[in-house]
Amino acid sequence: MSTFEQYLQSQAAERDAAGLTRRVVAGVGHQAIDLAGNDYLGLRRDPAVIDAAVAALEYFGSGAGASRLVTGTWPIHEDLETALAEHLQMESALVFSTGYQANLAAMTALADDDTLIVSDAHNHASIIDGARLSRAAVEVVPHGDLAAYERALQERTQARAVIVVESIYSVFGDTSPVAELADLAARYDALLVVDEAHGLGVVGDHGEGRVASLGLAGAPHIVVTVSLAKALSSQGGAVLGSDLVRSHLINTARPFIYDTGLAPVSAGGALGALDVLIERPSLAKEVREIMGELAAACGVPTPAGAVLSVAMPGPREALAAVDVCAAHGVRIGCFRPPSTPDGSSRLRLTAHAGLSAKDVEHCARVLRTVSR
Repeated sequence: MSTFEQYLQSQAAERDAAGLTRRVVAGVGHQAIDLAGNDYLGLRRDPAVIDAAVAALEYFGSGAGASRLVTGTWPIHEDLETALAEHLQMESALVFSTGYQANLAAMTALADDDTLIVSDAHNHASIIDGARLSRAAVEVVPHGDLAAYERALQERTQARAVIVVESIYSVFGDTSPVAELADLAARYDALLVVDEAHGLGVVGDHGEGRVASLGLAGAPHIVVTVSLAKALSSQGGAVLGSDLVRSHLINTARPFIYDTGLAPVSAGGALGALDVLIERPSLAKEVREIMGELAAACGVPTPAGAVLSVAMPGPREALAAVDVCAAHGVRIGCFRPPSTPDGSSRLRLTAHAGLSAKDVEHCARVLRTVSR
């Protein structure tokens, strides 16, 4: 056995001993209620969304065919960008093949070696990787600690600064102090980047996300990133900001320049889902109401979005709770180190619009059992 194979084997043994081995999980069957995925609005199989995706597939083909700077930009991309910018109340949008790529692009293109990135300790891996690749100085501050953010900005020696947070955090489901951070960014001549992956479609009267719902959208010092794979039930991501930001990304963001454009079928599906949300803004409220019932069943406060986190004693207990729920026809998620920023093990549940009252009642009954 080679040295490399020995290393891989030892790593696998350590994961098994700690109960941290991960496996590919199949999709939820028709007999199970999905409280694990991120299809918050329940639109993944909505007839209007499927029709929009099929129409894009038939008209534009299965893939973009090239980088968007070569021949890979199609009218469906531009239509989606216009609709996203309008819905999130930003000047411009630029779509990418994944939400991960969108965050990599924002971090690497908007920061350089004379920039300080002030990053929340609970930020998503895509933000962390983007910050590392940017060549900027990075200061990771304690989760949601406004004083730490301000101290980092006060003490910076770099010409520019970027604050980066998630509007709703993907593991704990809690929120960042976006309004206060926007004020800090304005005072210290910094850029605020807000990842709305879990805010779009869920927060606000129309599912416009936290930035827009707080009246901050369109400010020149604020940039928003989104995923198209959560509430919009498709695949892809986008960066939204001023026209100047969009032009800068087109010309400097390597995840845009060197990547094949977003598949038209994914753009069509996302655009179709956004159209449904615009026509039925009550979906956002419905998600939050269902989340309130699930949170009450677990005995924890209702979060602002569709993500609910329930702390467990350890990884084995968390896995056991997942198995109990599955035996009762309810699929829930389980986050264990290193996926959790504080090293804890947690159940992760998500709410979905469209669940029947009977389904929600059944889920609540099962969750009360495992939370005890």
